[in-house]
Formats: sequence, C-alpha cells, structure tokens
Amino acid sequence: MAYWIPEVARPLGIKTIKYSVVSAAAIAIVLVPARNVVEGKAITAAELSAPPTGYPSTSVVLRGHEVRSLLFVSQPYGEGITFYERACTGMKGCDAIAIRSCYEMEEKLCDYIGRQYGKPVFLTGPVLPESTRTPLEDRWAQWLNGFEAGSVVFCSFGSQLILEKEQLQELVLGFESTGLPFLVVLKPPVGSSTIEEALPEGFEERVKGRGVVWGGWVQQLEILDHPSIGCFVNTCGFGSMWESLMSDCQIVLVPHLGDQILNTRLMAEELKVAVEVERDEKGWFTKENLSNAIKGVMDKDSEVGSMIKKNHSEWRKLLRSEGFMSSYIDKFFQNMQELADHK
Repeated sequence: MAYWIPEVARPLGIKTIKYSVVSAAAIAIVLVPARNVVEGKAITAAELSAPPTGYPSTSVVLRGHEVRSLLFVSQPYGEGITFYERACTGMKGCDAIAIRSCYEMEEKLCDYIGRQYGKPVFLTGPVLPESTRTPLEDRWAQWLNGFEAGSVVFCSFGSQLILEKEQLQELVLGFESTGLPFLVVLKPPVGSSTIEEALPEGFEERVKGRGVVWGGWVQQLEILDHPSIGCFVNTCGFGSMWESLMSDCQIVLVPHLGDQILNTRLMAEELKVAVEVERDEKGWFTKENLSNAIKGVMDKDSEVGSMIKKNHSEWRKLLRSEGFMSSYIDKFFQNMQELADHK
C-alpha cells in the first residue's frame, strides 16, 4: 500500500488512482475519515463497533465480537504509520478511487466513500475471467458423477485460513449430520501435519461413499460448475464472493476475518442471496448451526431456501448478461481518460 505515491506523482503532473481489491463495504465502515482515529492512539473495540457518521447501511455492519478482527487497522503497519493511516492517506492524496464492484450491489457504500474523500469513485465491475473450460480432474469428476444433480455440498475455505483442530472437527461433524454428500477442502489444522489425522474418530468410516475431506488443492471453479454441486459453503473472501454469485449453487457463509464478515452481511442481509451460519460471541459455530444452515437452503420446500435461490438466480442472470462486465470496463477506461484530460 504505497500511500506516498500521490505526493510524489503530483508535482510531475501524473494523476493517481487508488485501486481497491476489497469490497466497498470493507472500506466504508472502517477506512474513512469519519472514523476520526487520533494519530498515535489505537482504536478501541467500542469505537469500532459503532458505524462511522453518515454510514448508509443498517445491515452491512459488525456485531459484538466481530470488531476484534479489524482492530489491526490502528496497529503499526510499517515504520511510524498504521494500516488505517496508510489507507486513508493514500485515498486522500489520490485523484480518484477505483473499486472492484458494481453500483447495482454497492451504490450507497460507493457514494459514501466518494463523499468521505471528496473524490470520484470509478467502478471496474467484478472483473472476472472468462471460463477456460479446463476439464475437471478425473478423481473429482468421477466421484461427483455418482450423485444426483444439485445434491452435493462443496466447502472450501481457501489457502490462508487454518482452523483450530476442535473447530475443524465441529465443521466436518456438521457436514456429516446433514445426511447429504459433501466435499470439504481444508488446510490441515493447527498442530496437525495432515487433514486425516485431525478428523474425529470413526468419521471416515461413517461417511465413506458420501463424504470426502481433502487437504490439497482442487479446481474450485470447475467443481462449482459440476451439475452435482448444489451448495457452496465458504468464508466469503472477495474472490469466493464473486464465484458464489456466478455459480448456480445455494450459498452458505462462514466468515472469519473482518472483510469476510462485511462481505457476508452484504450477501446475506442486503442482497439476500446467501445464509450466514450463526456463531457465538467467540466467533465459533456449532455443528448444529452449520448443519441447519445447509439443510435450510438445500430443502426444496424451505421458504428461506426458495427465497435465496430466487434472489441468487436474478443476480446471477444480471452478472452473466451480455455486455454487463464489458460495459463497466469500458466506462472505467472512459473515466480514466477524462481524469487524465482534466487540468
């Protein structure tokens, strides 16, 4: 986060744009001047739990214990500067702010960021790659082919998240109790060298034939495209958020980090295209809560599941509509050209 670039570029007549690869929600609730963070003073959990002045959403918010995952913003992030100061200084100094989002999803939040910094906000749209249609690895293609369409639950928490052993066991027991076939992709937990040694006693035998817990890499997009997949359980990192929306699966979210929590609120509370798994004050979930969330969206007679499916289908149709993404890119280039031409 090279916050000093605008200051260096301005005397040379070079325009600068701060491009954010996190959601507008993650910026608007934390990284804005309205936070009034005093230089040299760490922000408290109580201060962070309240939205900043003028914040436009009552649903994309932090709850209780969740603020702890964002307290790092007022901690040192390099010599003599905090993460908050880096981000805000960079956005204050640049000529425009660019965000990988679209107005249809985050208009109020994008406009709020623009007002906070007094800058134009350019949106690039989702910026998703076109499908390369790489064949799915035979191991998973053959396994998934053995199940009915839309019946398998796929879970991936990404490469960065490493769970505690107790939480991993609670997670897989939750999948077991759904009674549904599942494929769970996780890193080995803290203190374990393999995923197998961390599984509950007797678990592999009980789910044999319908459940797999895998500790290696998989082709996530190709798996999501497989017709047997009916539900995608993930942490709602920014990449997975877009992949979820572009998929034809029901979505269940288990956020862990700060921006994941805000992305989840956007998806579950604002857009109503997903269900968030309930967690306790420590941020932990139970196998019962996970199982209930999955069964709730997978039940064809469920009112919540039907609503989620309908809303998701409408957003997916919009995002996949011809010219939607290219129109954002075209507008982004136009915005940059106008910025460059403006004296």
